[in-house]
Amino acid sequence: MHRTLHSLAQKYGSIIFLRFGCRPVVVVSSSSAAEECFTKNDIVFANRPKLLVGKYIAYNYTTLVQAPYGDHWRNLRRIGAIEIFSTHRLNMLLSIRRDEIKRQLTKLSHHSMQDYAKVELKSVFNELTFNIMIRMVAGKSYYGDDVSNEEEARKFREIMKEAVRYGGVSNPGDFMPILNWIDGGYFKKKVISLAEKTDKFFQGLIDEHRNNKEHSGLERKNTMVDHLLSLQESQPDYYTDEIIKGLIQIMLFAGTDTSAVTLEWAMSNLLNHPNILRKARDEIENQVGQECLVDEHHLSKLPYLQNIISETLRLYPAAPLLVPHMSSDDCTLGGYDVPRGTLLLVNAWTIHRDPTIWDDPTSFKPERFDGGEGEGHKLMPFGLGRRSCPGSGLAQRVIGLTLGSLIQCFEWERVSDKNIDMMEGKGITMPKAVPLEAMCKARPIMKKILLLQAQPVYP
Repeated sequence: MHRTLHSLAQKYGSIIFLRFGCRPVVVVSSSSAAEECFTKNDIVFANRPKLLVGKYIAYNYTTLVQAPYGDHWRNLRRIGAIEIFSTHRLNMLLSIRRDEIKRQLTKLSHHSMQDYAKVELKSVFNELTFNIMIRMVAGKSYYGDDVSNEEEARKFREIMKEAVRYGGVSNPGDFMPILNWIDGGYFKKKVISLAEKTDKFFQGLIDEHRNNKEHSGLERKNTMVDHLLSLQESQPDYYTDEIIKGLIQIMLFAGTDTSAVTLEWAMSNLLNHPNILRKARDEIENQVGQECLVDEHHLSKLPYLQNIISETLRLYPAAPLLVPHMSSDDCTLGGYDVPRGTLLLVNAWTIHRDPTIWDDPTSFKPERFDGGEGEGHKLMPFGLGRRSCPGSGLAQRVIGLTLGSLIQCFEWERVSDKNIDMMEGKGITMPKAVPLEAMCKARPIMKKILLLQAQPVYP
C-alpha cells in the first residue's frame, strides 16, 4: 500500500485527501508536512482510529498503542517509560538478551566451524526476537531446544502467527460498515476468537506468576509480569490485570516481528555490500577486539554499526505507513483544512526516499549519517511526537547487539554470485518477499565461546 500511496503523492502532491469508504483519510508524504502533524498539530493527531482489531484484541481500545489520548493513555505511557522501557529496567534484563544471542551464535556455528554452511536467517531472527521478548515478559522460552512446556509453546506460536496475519489485514467493514454483513461476519468472528485465545493465554501467564511467586527463580522475579504484579499490590487501580495484559500484548505483538524483519533487511544489505560489511567488522575489531563478545555498552562506540541500522530503517522501515493517527478536532495542515475524525497516514517509506532531502536516496549508504543527513524529522522509523514508539530504545539494543555479534563472530557470503533479492513482501511490517539465505563460517572467537560455555564471554 505504501508504494501505491507513493505513486499518488508523485502525481498529486505530498498532502492528499482520500476517502476509504466512508472514512476521510489524509496521506502525508513529506518531512515538512509530517513535522507539522507532530509539532503544531501533535495533540490533535494524538488519537487513534477505532478499528475492529483495536476493539476486540486491544481490550476495547485501552492498550498503550490503541488508547485514545487522555489520562488513561498518559498513565500507560508513564508505566511504559518508567517500569518497562527505562534504562534501569532494560539493564536488569540484559542477561536475557545476551543469553539468547549467544544461543543463536552457538547454533549457527554447529556446521560452520570448519567451512561455510548455508543458513536460513528469517527463522533465526524470528526465534531470537520472540524468545528475547517472552523471556523478558515471563521468563519462558517458546522456540528452540530449551522449551519446557511444548504444548504451551505450541499455543503461543499459533497465537503469534494469527496475530501477525490479522494485524496486517485491513477489514473492509472498518471503512464501509455494511460490508460486515456481506461475509456473514467471518472476519469479526476470527478476530474475536483470536482475542479470546490471546486473553486466556496472557491471563494464564499472570496467574502462574501470581501463584508461584514464592518459588520462582531470579530471572522470573525480574520479569515484566512479576515486576508489574508487585506494583499491583500497592497500586491495584493503576496495575489491573487488564492493563498488564495490554502491556504484555504490546511487547510481544509490536516488539518481535519488527526487530526480526529489520535484522533480515540489514543482513541482506550487508551481503550485497561486502565493503560495508568489512568496514563494520573493522570497527568492531578496533573497539571490541576478539577477546570478548560485543556487548550493549559497546554500541555507543560503534557509530558505523549504528549508521548501518539507521540506513536499514530508512530504506526498509518496519512500519512504512507508521501507526495510523486520527484528528480529534478540526485543524489545518499545509494550508488545507482537515476535519475532525480524519484518519492520518504518514508515508515514512516515501519520506525516507525523498530526493530533495536525501542524497542518492535509493542507495544503501550508511556514511550519509556521518554528516547529519538524518537529523530533524527526516528519519522517523519509530514515529514522531507524543505517540512515537515507546520501545524504540529496546529495539535499538536488540538489533545492535544481534547485528554486531553476527558480524564479529562469522564470515558472511551470499549463496551465489547473484545479489540478494530485495523485493518487498506483503505484510504490515514490510517483510522480504524471499526469506534470506546466506553462507556463514565461524571466526576464531566462536571457538572461544564454545570452549568457555560455562564462563563469561562478555566484558
